[in-house]
Amino acid sequence: MTARAWLLATLAGLFSLSAGALEFRSVKETGVALYEAPALSAKKLFVVSRYYPVEVLSTQKEWARVRDATGGVAWMPAAALSNQRWLLVVAERAEVRAGAAAEAAVRFAVPRDGVLELVEPPRAGWVRVRHRDGAEGYARIDDLWGL
Repeated sequence: MTARAWLLATLAGLFSLSAGALEFRSVKETGVALYEAPALSAKKLFVVSRYYPVEVLSTQKEWARVRDATGGVAWMPAAALSNQRWLLVVAERAEVRAGAAAEAAVRFAVPRDGVLELVEPPRAGWVRVRHRDGAEGYARIDDLWGL
């Protein structure tokens, strides 16, 4: 194999790893502790609430190694994760609009650290979301974390 072929194969492998590496899940229970290591006897780092989104980095038996929106990495019981996707508002305020356009009417707004349920995958910088009260609309993906 030539050096160029090796380099291209290596880069292709890296891109395929990074593309498949993002797995976002949400916490399905209230008051789930995140730990320093995958054991209940490990040091508790903090507690997260229901619907809080995390990126799953790896799993080990009944544990998931996760990263939160701040970049913090910890372990949590895998059973506490849901396949239902929630997104964290990271902007000062996320405006949810009637359509996927900046000129669409604002339906409601959610402050920083609020959560919105993912309804449809993002397209062209917007994502369709639902508030816990049932109201739906489109938010800018730049205002959210967990996609």
